[in-house]
Parts: sequence; structure tokens; C-alpha cells
Amino acid sequence: MPSATSPDLPEPWRGFLGEVDSLLPARVQLHCLGGFVLAVRYRLSRTTSDVDYIEAVPREAIETIQRIAGRTSPLAKKHRLYFQHVGVASLPESYVERLDELSPGTFAKLRLFTLDAHDLALSKLTRNHPIDREDIAYLARTVPLRADVLRKRYRVELRPIIIGDPEVHDRTLEMWIEAYVA
Repeated sequence: MPSATSPDLPEPWRGFLGEVDSLLPARVQLHCLGGFVLAVRYRLSRTTSDVDYIEAVPREAIETIQRIAGRTSPLAKKHRLYFQHVGVASLPESYVERLDELSPGTFAKLRLFTLDAHDLALSKLTRNHPIDREDIAYLARTVPLRADVLRKRYRVELRPIIIGDPEVHDRTLEMWIEAYVA
């Protein structure tokens, strides 16, 4: 399980994010999810080249982040890493209350916040690809995930707003819990 303190940022992320920080004109907070969070926060040894984020504060910073470090930016070409804004994602309604800052104080202007493990797991529910199931199995083994927390957040915070057929997602969640959590 990750420690209560944030893990150190490994290379190549530290160098890339440091350059992004130096190019930002103002402070920016990003709500991160996906493979970057799994790799850096939860130490999953899978390569990813992007930092997926669902929200930027202030909202206007999305354009700046994408210009500085989006997929086609010079910085992305230099580091072979980039930021990707995720426009639509199924997340528990109160995920913001559980965000955890990654490496606080490391950068002057860039602040990265990550989903907690249960919210990260639930963010993968609607897609449910084989890689998502591998991620759930990993989180269940290492964090570990709790079935009661997954069910409650799903029922109260995600199911009422979920994209797609809720009954399909009900079955998927129960299959995940039976296969990986229980």
C-alpha cells in the first residue's frame, strides 16, 4: 500500500513535470487518473506516456497545459510524455473530497492530485477492458480495495450519474468484487 506521504516522482516524470512547471504562467491544479496514477501513486510497473486529467483549476488552464505539454507539443516530443485532458469520465460524484496531492511542494506552480484507489477503480467500470480488469486486480492486491467501499460509492455517488446501462455496470462491479476483492 502506498504510504501516507506521497511517493517520490521517478524519472522520466520528474524531469518532464519540472519543465512543465517552469513554463506555466500561473498556478494550476490537475485532477489526475488513469495509468499515470497507477504507475506513480500505486507503483504499478506498467509503462504509460501520458498524464490523464479530468479537471484543471482554474478551468482556463486546460488550454495552457495542452499547448505546453499536450500530445503534439515540443515538450512532448522531447520527453515522449504528454498531458491528455479527459473530457468525459464516469467518476463518483464526491471524488474531489478524496483527492490526494502527489509530491506536495515539489513544484512551484503545478499541483497534481490523484484519485484514491476506490475512485480510480470505479473510474474504470464503464470501459471494463482487459487492462482495466488487470488494474483492478492489482489495486485489490496492493491497496487493498474494500468491497463495502466500492459498493457504497457506486450505489450512492456513481450509479445515479453513470454513463450507460446501470444494470450492466451493477453486474460488472459484482463480477470484479467476486473475482478480485472478495
